[in-house]
Amino acid sequence: MTLNFSSRLRNHETLLGTFVTLPTPSTAEILADLGFDWLLLDGEHGPLETPDILTILQAVGDRVACVVRVPDSQEVPIKKVLDLGAAGIVVPQVNTAEQAAEVVRYARYAPSGARGVGLARAHGYGMRFQEYMETANDQVVVIVQAEHAQAVENIESIAKVSGVDGVLLGPYDLSASLGKMGQINDPVVTGAIDRVTEACRDAGLPLGYFGVDASAVQPYMERGYTLIVAGVDTLLLGAAGKRLLEELR
Repeated sequence: MTLNFSSRLRNHETLLGTFVTLPTPSTAEILADLGFDWLLLDGEHGPLETPDILTILQAVGDRVACVVRVPDSQEVPIKKVLDLGAAGIVVPQVNTAEQAAEVVRYARYAPSGARGVGLARAHGYGMRFQEYMETANDQVVVIVQAEHAQAVENIESIAKVSGVDGVLLGPYDLSASLGKMGQINDPVVTGAIDRVTEACRDAGLPLGYFGVDASAVQPYMERGYTLIVAGVDTLLLGAAGKRLLEELR
């Protein structure tokens, strides 16, 4: 399942995922068993640290594509999670084409980039080193987030950066940067989203969107967005528990 994630993304197939924020492999196992196409492990917000990401990848990384949102666009967090065996990265706050190009460089081995070479889980701890080195540049996905007004201003050039596999819209941070905190349906925010949509379509780049539930993402799926992140593990747990309690009362 994980081996064809990159080709499915680049072929604009619909990929349904959800956020994993809890540092417990059991949560990821439950979500993987439900049949999600991918899981987005959130290393930017919340408690997930490198050891937590490793244990989650060990638990489910061979049966569902696990993409890690790194805390920033720096080299070390990018190469570290890729060496752990992540199927790819989501990089927050990528606001210029130059920044996007740097992200790609950190995520790709030479000659396509300058990713550092190590011996880690992704390489079978050295046992599958050559195999991984020969396939990683094709199979590892690089997704950048458009979640700031500056990213919108530069989206046409960002979308043209070679090696970027997709753009994931962050509607809440985007709304905040536009002075419309949380007002994701405000015309100013939707206008910015429209510009991102048009630029990525013109570049043939897959588009992603995050929403707290199905109703939030469905309008974007209807617009052709294919990389979908619906819900968060904590919200799914809380909503189910609340519903049960209400039924009991």
